Amino acid sequence: MPSSQQQASSTPWQDRLAEVCREYQIQAPHFQIVSDRRGGRTAWSSIVTVYGKRIEARYWYDGRNITNAREDAAEAALTWLSNQSNLTTTGW
Repeated sequence: MPSSQQQASSTPWQDRLAEVCREYQIQAPHFQIVSDRRGGRTAWSSIVTVYGKRIEARYWYDGRNITNAREDAAEAALTWLSNQSNLTTTGW
């Protein structure tokens, strides 16, 4: 059995955001990784653009956790999309 079928997705918020964009028939989300030098270390975060809106991740992460930054931004984008009354779909 392929490993992708053995375990759940490691990016559930990003996957769900892409799925919702397909359902709404809007452009796929575009992620950008950003960094901020803080003393001797660098903090990392993410910004996702969806439906023309730039949505920032809520937190900054260590470089080993960039996937968490993308997940954070995707979760925030899903929350924002769910509050948009001008978008309609039968599946969400």
